[in-house]
Amino acid sequence: MNASLFQRALPFLAVLGSVTALGLGTSFAKQLFPIIGAQGTTALRVGFSALILLLLWRPWRWPLSRKDARAIIQYGAALGVMNLMFYMALRTIPFGIAVAIEFSGPLGVALLSSRRRIDFLWLGLAALGLGLILPLGARAGSLDPVGVLYAMGAALCWALYIIYGKRASHLHSGHIVSLGLVVASMVALPVGIIHAGTALLDWKLLFFGLGIALVSSAIPMSLEMVALKRLPREAFGIMISMEPAVAALLGLMVLGEHLSAIQWLAIGCTILASVGSICTIQARPPVAAAAQQPS
Repeated sequence: MNASLFQRALPFLAVLGSVTALGLGTSFAKQLFPIIGAQGTTALRVGFSALILLLLWRPWRWPLSRKDARAIIQYGAALGVMNLMFYMALRTIPFGIAVAIEFSGPLGVALLSSRRRIDFLWLGLAALGLGLILPLGARAGSLDPVGVLYAMGAALCWALYIIYGKRASHLHSGHIVSLGLVVASMVALPVGIIHAGTALLDWKLLFFGLGIALVSSAIPMSLEMVALKRLPREAFGIMISMEPAVAALLGLMVLGEHLSAIQWLAIGCTILASVGSICTIQARPPVAAAAQQPS
């Protein structure tokens, strides 16, 4: 009976572990900002993630057409710019807020692909959440506007990542992600090297960067595969929708980032919009795990 209970709980524990590992990796990565900046940290994370997944999946084993190569280049470029912008946002705004803003990208793709009335409710909830976060009117000094703009840029790139990923979705997921991360590293590494220079060669930083890549990429992706094999896509998406809340909690516990009641309400609106969209989904194509954080 205990074994049966564990088998039923395993996919949910795997998703929780994935979201937590991703959040912990990002929280630890932020501690490198004073040393090598957001740009250098992104370069280490994306570069080591690409190396790990190349060794894991060995994508050179599969043939690649010119059309698929173009789609992967677009997908990887969107992924690289998204990571850069997200880390740039983390310099000045709390982790949970950045994730909530970034979630508007995949949520927008999911909702705008439908014209059903119920979807306008979820779109309105998402817009309300975003409106509560943005530093407008009386809240003009609550968040750094530049950080918010970087997070919104990351949201746009996440949406493009999904759109371009769908064009190559007929390929093996390991093939797409490993090659996509190689392209992403070609975007992130030059920016990181220009900003941080030889500081990136410090063996302690390299070791820390490898650890961040493992916690932020290899472990979450492995746990997500465990979950996806045992859960319907809708259930998986609902659980991943908890990511902004987990990010906010980790930001509080690891980074000491305290959010206001309004900001917690905004995160709640984002989560409800994502969960509602997934729960009311009707025979429309899956949006490449729209709620899943690509990294």
